[in-house]
Amino acid sequence: MSETRRKLTTIFCADVQDYTRLMGADEEGTLAALKRCREAMGRLIESHGGRVINTWGDGLIADFPSVVEAVRAAVDTQNELAGFNARRPEDGRMLFRIGINLGDVIVEEDDIYGDGVNIAARLQASASAGGIVISSTVYDQVRNKVAVGFEFLGPLMVKNVDEGVPSYAVKIGDAKDEMPPPQRPGPARPQPAAEIAEASPRPGRRRQFAVLGVIAAVLIGINLLSWQGVFWARFPVLALAVVAAFAWNRNQILFNRKITSLAIVALGIVGINLFTWTGQFWAVWPILGIAAVIGLRWSMRR
Repeated sequence: MSETRRKLTTIFCADVQDYTRLMGADEEGTLAALKRCREAMGRLIESHGGRVINTWGDGLIADFPSVVEAVRAAVDTQNELAGFNARRPEDGRMLFRIGINLGDVIVEEDDIYGDGVNIAARLQASASAGGIVISSTVYDQVRNKVAVGFEFLGPLMVKNVDEGVPSYAVKIGDAKDEMPPPQRPGPARPQPAAEIAEASPRPGRRRQFAVLGVIAAVLIGINLLSWQGVFWARFPVLALAVVAAFAWNRNQILFNRKITSLAIVALGIVGINLFTWTGQFWAVWPILGIAAVIGLRWSMRR
């Protein structure tokens, strides 16, 4: 009996568009940006239950037990990296292409091989800068489970695979608000990079923070103008501050988002304790519990 192990898994491949040009223009800056983007991508892959298998040059390969979580990780990755690239000059942006395939692979130690991996790599190579392309095996599993649109690209020819692999571009950005049925007619075309640029959450976040700030100012103004000796506005203002912190955390790529969420909750509890001060710092106990959870998560990171 053969000792070769096989498994059915979701393969996630990514690399950087125009990496050679970026390295030629600024080696140190490009390597620093690549490291930062990979760290963000690794955190997102891990948070969606995936595992980074290997990295080489500008490439990365991971696998996921869940097809849905693999696509969600890819969408989250492109959205977060869009925010990162929005702060960089246009000719220095680090745009990743991602390909995802569900297939049977050969497992050797911590690595995987086979046509399933080759197809994912070919899908990645056909993606536009900042885009995602998935195989039909992935599309069949996620089409009604992930809030994005899909565009049918037609069959993709892959080496050592006799028949073309039907592929779909994942439409992120404005397409997240609706899920139109895939369009099959017409020649295959890559998703324009302009559609990906629209996925940047920064303008919307600024508006959200501005609205929350105005609401807080209005509440404080009402409290002061109707002053009866009680600063009741402190509680809704604290709630608005927590909402703003969670909104910021949802799109930031500097820190682990789950750990940061726990830290925000801890600060909110401290605020409640201070605003209802009766001479006892009772918040120390829930903060201790949160600190223990953060410590466990930090120690278990790979």
